[in-house]
Amino acid sequence: MPASRLSVVVTRRLPEAVETRMTELFDVDLRDTDAPMTRDELAAALRRADVLVPTITDVIDAGLLAQAGERLRLIANYGAGVDHIDVATARSRGILVSNTPGVLTEDTADMTMALILAVTRRIPEGLALMQSGEWGGWSPLTLLGGRIGGRRLGILGMGRIGQAVARRARAFGMQVHYHNRRRLRPEVEAELEATYWESLDQMVSRMDVISVNCPHTPSTFHLMNARRLKLMKPTAVIVNTSRGEVIDENALTRMLRAGELAGAGLDVYERGAGVNPRLRELPNVVLLPHMGSATREGRIEMGEKVIINIKTFADGHRPPDQVVPGML
Repeated sequence: MPASRLSVVVTRRLPEAVETRMTELFDVDLRDTDAPMTRDELAAALRRADVLVPTITDVIDAGLLAQAGERLRLIANYGAGVDHIDVATARSRGILVSNTPGVLTEDTADMTMALILAVTRRIPEGLALMQSGEWGGWSPLTLLGGRIGGRRLGILGMGRIGQAVARRARAFGMQVHYHNRRRLRPEVEAELEATYWESLDQMVSRMDVISVNCPHTPSTFHLMNARRLKLMKPTAVIVNTSRGEVIDENALTRMLRAGELAGAGLDVYERGAGVNPRLRELPNVVLLPHMGSATREGRIEMGEKVIINIKTFADGHRPPDQVVPGML
């Protein structure tokens, strides 16, 4: 099928450079508004497209896939995570799924370190004090935070992003520890100066900072549950730039309110935009609107990967970033 005749439906507004290039290559249906598509709009898109370009806000489950038209053969996801897509059902219907891995590694790792610093050094509290106009000048005891140099960082998930976090943490003088589904090769461990923990429980109980950098899968849902959160030291903090579902948000909120944890920095939430309102009230919690990957460079590179996946598919080849069921 010639690429110029591929019908491509994009579910959200993308950077102008990406939309322009898509228009040049494909018969593309771009979104006029940045609002997420409704379920009915998604179903209509699935019926008319050869290729759908969704984002994390589009839940494409078995029920929606059952409504897909005969033309749909590729779901080229704009983003690395695909837990919002029923990949196995798509594959059973002959629909390939691709994603954009590796593009946002450095951006997300940067934001992870920003959250660690923001929580431990109480940066939002200082900002609020300045914006209120109530700062009365320097004081030896005002807004005392903690030094991150020498602290133990436990990284949960040592893939691309986890390793990028480790490199940054070492530069700040932190001690790097990690738990992962598979242990890293010895030479990688040596490069990162990272200590492997087979037992997540044992690692969690000994860390000063926990960074969640693993994907959301059935096996990682509430991996940081109430029991495991209680293993953390009361002086410890937790940050999450991966997926909100990995942490039991209600349990985390209860512990923070009770003073059983020193703080948290969150960029993702268990219920998406439905952030627990009790979290907003806590001065030791830094909340960001899922902006870990929000750089102009990263968003354009994501779009370029989507285009490569579609173009390769249109040329009769397997997309370079095809997602294989069972390998998530």
